[in-house]
Amino acid sequence: MLTVAPPQGWSYALHLPHDPRAPRVARMTLRAALAGHGMSELIDVAELLASEMVTNAYRHTKGPASLRLRSVRAGRLRVGVWDSSPFIPAPFDKPPGVFGAPMPPMDSDGGRGLLLVRECADAWGGWPLGDQLFGSGGKLLWFEVGEGVACGAGVAV
Repeated sequence: MLTVAPPQGWSYALHLPHDPRAPRVARMTLRAALAGHGMSELIDVAELLASEMVTNAYRHTKGPASLRLRSVRAGRLRVGVWDSSPFIPAPFDKPPGVFGAPMPPMDSDGGRGLLLVRECADAWGGWPLGDQLFGSGGKLLWFEVGEGVACGAGVAV
């Protein structure tokens, strides 16, 4: 019997319109992809962090966004969110280990999402993009998570 082994790496790209339902669509897509590739242990943290980044893309830009999921190696996931603004927000504008953004006031409705991404992801980053990529510039924010990720221990959000 001839069998075909699945490829080691995989990736998905989801183009999202500027719509308040975009974070929900991104979460559903991420859940389905990770479950389908046997990475269910990453769903909760990856869903939370991707949702924060897609929500920011919707709230802080007027254009579309894009979600990209990619297996980096066994048990490891990279999530990227592109949007139309070239502005790299704090705390992603600083290298790992350097926190340039203070915590927002406790009664604030926002301002914690990207801090949560930095705190819970194994790696993260952001790049402003030129006009040649995606056709409209903007930026790409990304994070990586892997097996054994434990988000929430000591994180005050």
